[in-house]
Amino acid sequence: MQENKKTLEDYKVNTKIKLAGLWTSLMFCYIYGDYFELYVPQKVESLLNGQNILDSPMKLFAATIMMTIPSLMIFLSLMLQPKINRILNIIFGIFFTALMLLIAFNSISTWLTFYFFLAIIESVISLLIVKQAWAWKRIIE
Repeated sequence: MQENKKTLEDYKVNTKIKLAGLWTSLMFCYIYGDYFELYVPQKVESLLNGQNILDSPMKLFAATIMMTIPSLMIFLSLMLQPKINRILNIIFGIFFTALMLLIAFNSISTWLTFYFFLAIIESVISLLIVKQAWAWKRIIE
């Protein structure tokens, strides 16, 4: 008697959608990391009294610009033409990988173990962005 095997249907996911999904995952990790950091003792107090890394309008603006890039890359990965899309994903993927690795190795302490963990995960995700963009399938014209 022949056994009836049922396989789950699977579709090939477009590169643009993969990239947008990776940037979205990266943004969630960034947001949760910053949110969880508020639970570190004295963090809220330092924010209230202005004794933190973003202690000037220019530093805050620079951080805003920097964190706008991954947010926009979610949309841009879906909308840009493949050539420019690929280049931007590789450039920003490498930049954010380097940044997260720097943060990871500066976050090794008891209270910041969660930050170290998230920074490593974020580095892996941003490397996957670079890998996905680098391996973007080309068509022969």
